[in-house]
Amino acid sequence: MKSLHIRDVPPETVAALKRLARQHHRSLQGELRAILDHAARLAIDGEHSELKLHVVESGRDHTWPRDDIYDDSAR
Repeated sequence: MKSLHIRDVPPETVAALKRLARQHHRSLQGELRAILDHAARLAIDGEHSELKLHVVESGRDHTWPRDDIYDDSAR
């Protein structure tokens, strides 16, 4: 497998990448591989890349009613 070496990365960029790696439960090397793999897939697939859903916390402690999420009148 080939290796990459990137020089002159600003310390704040390295710190941000380390935070991302911790959030994703990966090593820094694993996080960088995932970022590069994702970028390469987007470059190859273009507009046909796979759909990825991101889950976020809203701070709410209850669920939304179905009518608040879906607009059935558009059908």
